[in-house]
Amino acid sequence: MIGRRKLATLEVSAIGLGCMSMTPIYGVPDPDEAIATLHRARELGIDFIDTSDAYGANGANEELVGRGLKGRRESYILATKFGNIRLPDGRPGAKGNPEYVTEACDKSLRRLGTDYIDLYFIHRVDDTVPIEDTVGAMVRLKEQGKIRYLGISEAGPNTIRRVHKVHPMAALQTEYSLWTRDVEQEMLPLCHELGIGFLAYAPLGRGFLTGVVAAGDGMPQNDLRRNMPRFQGENARQNQKLVDELKRLAANERCSPAQLCIALAPVAQAAAGAACRHKQANMAGGERQGGRCDAIRGNACGARQSV
Repeated sequence: MIGRRKLATLEVSAIGLGCMSMTPIYGVPDPDEAIATLHRARELGIDFIDTSDAYGANGANEELVGRGLKGRRESYILATKFGNIRLPDGRPGAKGNPEYVTEACDKSLRRLGTDYIDLYFIHRVDDTVPIEDTVGAMVRLKEQGKIRYLGISEAGPNTIRRVHKVHPMAALQTEYSLWTRDVEQEMLPLCHELGIGFLAYAPLGRGFLTGVVAAGDGMPQNDLRRNMPRFQGENARQNQKLVDELKRLAANERCSPAQLCIALAPVAQAAAGAACRHKQANMAGGERQGGRCDAIRGNACGARQSV
């Protein structure tokens, strides 16, 4: 049976279902299988669903999740995000002015087919707007019953302290896995100090740590990971050696590399998945006690890249 974690006072399944890859980003997934995965996840004890208005074109990911949750909404804890935008020239940007926050939430509610969001994240911090103004708009949404809890993603310690003074944050979402461990230095202690839950995204290294994902030219042309440093050239070749060691350790534990990765992170995790068979297999090992992975932890070649 899968365990439970608390994000502040919000109780969720220890493993969540990250939905980003259910719409085109790592290739083109099957939407029917994605919805089937949403349903199967709940049967396996996973009730935490993580999406964003930035995933998929024009909110397509939220729309897909909304279809999957239709008639089942009360069985899930639903998280989504705002503020991660593309600038006119295609570069990534952020938007957090109060009017936009309200507009983004209303659009997300419509796409998701719900009248409330359990956990609403600032996806990226807009440096041109006082963060207190952004959070103030979220507080008003909470007062209106549109959101239940507030969260923030990929923020620095000073920003987190500022937002937490305006309103307590239920969760910080940042990448955390065997090959991305920088949060252990400052962010995890800060979350503990302030009583903020930590939600790890990409606990499987965007699939690379599973040992079944190709790298570089072995990936489809429409897979965004082709452009990520850890999946390219010499970085990928060196990182494959770490995965080979992870496979060896997992074999000793009689589990898959994915199961070992999940078992070794003592925080709530949103593990991406578009296929029922992978989510079920990964969840099965989520409570296993893993072996030593000191040779792997934090030794990845290439900078991490957020999306």
